Amino acid sequence: MKYAELFCQTNFSFLTGASHAEELILQADFLRYHSLAITDECSVAGVVRAYKAIETHQLNTRLIIGSMFWLNQECQVVLLCPTHDAYAELCRIITNARRRSEKGQYQLSEWDLMTVKHCLVIWLPSHQDSDFKWGQWLTQHHQHRLWIGIQRHLSSDEKQYLQHCERLAQELALPITACGGVLMHTATRLPLQHVLTAIQLGKSVDNIGSHLLTNTERTLRSKEKLSKLFKPKWLEESVHIAKRCKFSMGELQYQYPSELVPNGESPNSYLRKLVEHGKKLRFPEGVPAHVEETIDKELDLIEELNYPFYFLTIHDIVIFAKRNRILYQGRGSAANSVVCYCLGITSVDPRQISVLFERFISKERNEPPDIDVDFEHERREEVIQYIYQKYGRERAALAATVITYRFKSAVRDVGKALGIEESQLDYFIKNVNRRDRSLGWQAQIVELGLQPGSLKGEQFIALVNEIMGFPRHLSQHVGGFVIAAGPLHQLVPVENASMPDRTVIQWDKDDLESLKLLKVDVLSLGMLSAIRKCFDWVKKLHNQELSIAEITRRQDDPNVYRMIQQADTVGVFQIESRAQMSMLPRLKPACYYDLVIQIAIVRPGPIQGDMVHPFLKRRDGIEPITYPSKEVEEVLSRTMGVPIFQEQVIKLAMVAAGFSGGEADSLRRAMAAWKKNGDLIKFKTKLIEGMLSRGYELEFAERIFDQILGFGEYGFPESHSASFAVLAYCSAWLKHYYPEAFYTSILNSLPMGFYSASQLVQDAKRHNVMILPVCVNQSLHDHQVVKCGDKFAIRLGLRQIKGFSIESSHQLIKARGKQGFNHPNQLKHIGLNRRDIELLASANAMQSIANNRYQTRWSMMDSLSDLPLFKDIQETDSMPVAAPSEIQTLLEDYAATGLSLQQHPIRLLDKAGMLGRFTRMSELITRPHQSLVTVVGIVTGKQAPGTAAGVTFFTLEDDTGNINVVVWQATARAQKQAYLTAKILMVKGILEREGEVTHVIAGRLIDMTDKLEGLQSRSRDFH
Repeated sequence: MKYAELFCQTNFSFLTGASHAEELILQADFLRYHSLAITDECSVAGVVRAYKAIETHQLNTRLIIGSMFWLNQECQVVLLCPTHDAYAELCRIITNARRRSEKGQYQLSEWDLMTVKHCLVIWLPSHQDSDFKWGQWLTQHHQHRLWIGIQRHLSSDEKQYLQHCERLAQELALPITACGGVLMHTATRLPLQHVLTAIQLGKSVDNIGSHLLTNTERTLRSKEKLSKLFKPKWLEESVHIAKRCKFSMGELQYQYPSELVPNGESPNSYLRKLVEHGKKLRFPEGVPAHVEETIDKELDLIEELNYPFYFLTIHDIVIFAKRNRILYQGRGSAANSVVCYCLGITSVDPRQISVLFERFISKERNEPPDIDVDFEHERREEVIQYIYQKYGRERAALAATVITYRFKSAVRDVGKALGIEESQLDYFIKNVNRRDRSLGWQAQIVELGLQPGSLKGEQFIALVNEIMGFPRHLSQHVGGFVIAAGPLHQLVPVENASMPDRTVIQWDKDDLESLKLLKVDVLSLGMLSAIRKCFDWVKKLHNQELSIAEITRRQDDPNVYRMIQQADTVGVFQIESRAQMSMLPRLKPACYYDLVIQIAIVRPGPIQGDMVHPFLKRRDGIEPITYPSKEVEEVLSRTMGVPIFQEQVIKLAMVAAGFSGGEADSLRRAMAAWKKNGDLIKFKTKLIEGMLSRGYELEFAERIFDQILGFGEYGFPESHSASFAVLAYCSAWLKHYYPEAFYTSILNSLPMGFYSASQLVQDAKRHNVMILPVCVNQSLHDHQVVKCGDKFAIRLGLRQIKGFSIESSHQLIKARGKQGFNHPNQLKHIGLNRRDIELLASANAMQSIANNRYQTRWSMMDSLSDLPLFKDIQETDSMPVAAPSEIQTLLEDYAATGLSLQQHPIRLLDKAGMLGRFTRMSELITRPHQSLVTVVGIVTGKQAPGTAAGVTFFTLEDDTGNINVVVWQATARAQKQAYLTAKILMVKGILEREGEVTHVIAGRLIDMTDKLEGLQSRSRDFH
């Protein structure tokens, strides 16, 4: 007996389907189904995953593409795709239904179904009086492509339902096919399906009995069971329908947009012409012979694989950015090719790095090369709208990002569905230490009071585990555009995003990669905004034109590298994290390529692969640099015999184990998915045997494989690191030579990077930069560089006041004119609302016209001048109000602006005698190695790298600088409350020093937050 399941929903029918598409297709193959139709509701979001699973596991079960729809909540139909034309038709119908509604909803019209010409239609009668009407309507339009789908779910009224369906089939002369209405791959998912239904309805499972499935019949059932439920001819009809569905996702062919090519030119000739022009700009003294050879090789491969439109599309976008003075930087394996350098897509000179050609484009990979372009984060929307305007919404849309259940959302939603009190769920979420990788969240929740032996406790843990990773909804990708030659909805459905003027397709970047479809990454980078603003300030203050290219052309500046070596990199791109700053004094970068290595080496890949210490030892001359062969030396000589970059690992597989370029790229893909599927193990035999057959020692071969495992999904490409190193150097150069402009630009570009405004201001003050407070008479909305005597200073802007809008800023600036305000009461009559005025008073922005913030608040209370008749009367302050204390000032500053220009909180607490004896950051350098110390500071960061064996790195800020604290897992677990919640932390521990790197190994953690009640400074936590 053969059977094809024609009605099956995955978990992309959000909060309905209870299994992944991959699970369903694997189970269908296990049950030896002829075919499985994935028919999510008004969606094809899950089909690519099923298609990929068939390819990966070489399954025999065929995949049918389809979708289920409700029309007017009465008529339920499934549309299946027998041909490519039918698939395009289905995508059009889904697009129309989705575009008529808000994100996440759809509205199918009768016209949508009437115009179906290619899809096969399965009608699922709902056992209602209206069935005959809809049956007649469907028969009128689709008689020769229409079936009645009968489902057997063993419900109480099933006998009457079957009779009803058979009567409809007889009266309307329609054939019947068997359908499963599948929501789960196995019966064990029923509790999860109940929970999903409860989440959808916003109630607990106990309160929705009538909505729940009463049994496990909506699973993929054995053919033996199906043969007992359905008539043989109904089962045969399912296979007959399936055989008509010959369309495969592999048929989808991407057509590149062609309007970028001028008349009289072919795509390839035009690309070569652009590259020829770019060569003259990039190599004014002539192109070196080996570079010319690389250009020819790249252009030939681009032509052979028909990718010229891809490069022309990226080139067109960056030319738009250049024309509009939007700073950008390309990155990725292809972005750092010589072709992209000549096209102006990147400013990384390929002569400075070695780009692996097989990563540029691989014939065996047969997919577009990888180019990401970062634009200023505040101006990327201009680039996005340019793409929409150029290609139209019919031909351009953003890729989707699948938002999945993670720990917090899973705990909250499952807990509510099971009727657990919300306060208890909040307690679990806040007190589970997700950094503790050796004590799982399940055990921690039991410690926090969950009864593991109770039925509800068992269900809660099991269901949270199951639901994590389930898709919750589709969101928009950060910038991955799909651009097509024709209407995009013939390729994939398009729907509305939550943001206005945005549309997204129903597939994410992995789906696009699986189908080898073009994605243009238009990404945003805060540092580019900051650098551009800094260039503007330098031009304004010093009349000097700067650009990224201009700074890099000046060669390596020893003064800048000296600053970097001292880890003075707060605010500097990529090398400002706690881990990077601890490595800088050890690695001591002294040139551009050192920075490339620095950025890549402080990553989980090199750390897990045990590459950092050998590199440092060889760099310092402690360990000799050796190579087992000349071929390996060519690959690893730039990094002293240690593989640091992903490209090096791939190249090693080629030169040492005999992998072809395509095989090596398959290895890269396996590395990227190692944590998910363990596919890397499949390469072990080929890699080790390949090395042994070429004369390498077994120890070397196994070490290389262990390093590949260490890289896992964390391997960092040299091509990305090279692009980032350019921006790291530029930002460090600007910080060193133009600190006022640098800090102002970073502050005006927040939120971005690792540091808050308070930390940046503290760092600026340590660099002797004068910071002036927010002032109603002097501040603009943004922070400004101003002249103060014979030097420059930073005047904080009105944007720093929490809750004070840009519109209110403009209103205030316009009203004050050149004369400014001379009394707080004047602000009452310029159109600001009471809340805005209170925000200004709380931020002490009226200090220049009132004694203090308390006096200001008193002045702003209702008075005679509030009445229209007396608004021009100048009142005097009849009652002097006592100024706030230092502690009150500090708390008010943090509450209103998130920072304080007064005394640091630690200094205030110390003056008040509340801290006892402790060592400041500036004094640590005088303390001997392994001495006992007590330090205290505001918790400004917590970092728990996945590689650090349960270690968390804390950053504490006292009044002299930042202190690095290492908290071991046992310490964190024993003192969980202080570890998780302290904002001001005292640490008693042991000082450790390695060269210029100093940190404190925590022994005792003491929460001192209550000493400054209400302090609003928030830590930046990294998970």
